[in-house]
Amino acid sequence: MSERVHLVSLGCPKNRVDSEVMIGKIRGADCTLVDSPDEADVIVVNTCSFIQPATEESIDTVLEMAGYKETGNCEKLIVTGCMVQRFGNALEDELPEVDHFLGTGEYHRIDEVLRERDSAAPKTHVDVPMYIHDEFAPRVNSWKGHSAWLKISEGCNHRCAFCIIPTLRGKMRSRSIPSLVAEAERFVAQGVREINLVSQDSTAYGRDFTDGTDLGGLLRALAQVEGIEWIRLHYAYPIGLPNSLLAAIAEEPKVCRYLDMPLQHASGPMLKAMRRGVTRAGQERILDRVREAVPDIAIRTTFIVGFPGETDEDFQELLDFVRTQKFERVGVFTYFQEAGTDAAKLPNQVPEDVKVERQRILMEAQADVSRERMEALIGQTLDVLVDGASDEHEWVVTGRLETQAPEVDGQVFLDSPPSDVAAGQIRKVRIDRASDYDLVGTVVV
Repeated sequence: MSERVHLVSLGCPKNRVDSEVMIGKIRGADCTLVDSPDEADVIVVNTCSFIQPATEESIDTVLEMAGYKETGNCEKLIVTGCMVQRFGNALEDELPEVDHFLGTGEYHRIDEVLRERDSAAPKTHVDVPMYIHDEFAPRVNSWKGHSAWLKISEGCNHRCAFCIIPTLRGKMRSRSIPSLVAEAERFVAQGVREINLVSQDSTAYGRDFTDGTDLGGLLRALAQVEGIEWIRLHYAYPIGLPNSLLAAIAEEPKVCRYLDMPLQHASGPMLKAMRRGVTRAGQERILDRVREAVPDIAIRTTFIVGFPGETDEDFQELLDFVRTQKFERVGVFTYFQEAGTDAAKLPNQVPEDVKVERQRILMEAQADVSRERMEALIGQTLDVLVDGASDEHEWVVTGRLETQAPEVDGQVFLDSPPSDVAAGQIRKVRIDRASDYDLVGTVVV
């Protein structure tokens, strides 16, 4: 009887991709994936450690899963991912319940660890992250059958003061265009119609090849893959957006008029302290350039409030920036004093209650902008990718516009019987109602 394995994946879509590669490796090791941890002989936890709350969630999950060694069938507990990369061998003493640890550059060795029977073998495998999977990795899509995440590169060369990603993921390294096209073709064979491109810094894609490979060329190559209908780009660093990227978004029908471009702040002193390498005026020029090239583009961005030294004046400038720019999508995070980052050492840390209040104010301002944009869509007939039954109710069907990314943006609730639509279809929908972030529409074709 093969071993039964349960995998828990924490964190971002990029981490989900790593988990999917591990799932493929686990199946290749003649193991069976099970949905419930109490049925598993082996439990794998792929951790996040971007900020302290994520680390705490990872530790809590590991300890919860360790409990199945006592109450379930679990004989082996394996912990992988960012938390392992960050703390290394120190975790052996802190989490003695764990049998094996694999860092972010070693997760592809999961099948070796599953087969390991030598009690004297090393318990922890952590090195400088160099690995990135290719089209030959036996990856299994764990997201919706018609949608998938495609990791185009790994690591980051920027040194933003608040971020520990370069420590966790290593230097930026890209996958080749043929490799990514081959993986996209494999997704199509599995029924995927939408791919979401992810990385730590998508803008820098291809620069490490020094042969002219860039993001625009990748998008055009993926747009030639028969069966893919929507291609959406995430995590584009604002500086250095190639002209070829904007041209591809404007000219390729399959490339969504959508750009996820984290800006983090608008105040000059804050951007300098964050080491973002740009001013508010510089960001405004970038945004003007994007909108001139693609007038109907939806821009998603994220901001951090409460960064060390952020004054009321800095926050008011950010608030004005959001109200003026009228972004289609905005996420707001409160700064966390993360050990191991340069920002953690800065003076004038902002009180937590001030951070939370600034987050509330900024999100309320964005809700006003979003409501105005959503209401402007009422009466229009738009393409909607059907996702299927809502997580809240099986009789409610949801979908998304090309300007709505999975999980992070709003949804379109379809005023149609579930029997009339199927997940993965792209249907014409008349927009009838709108809220701050979601829409309600009727399928017309």
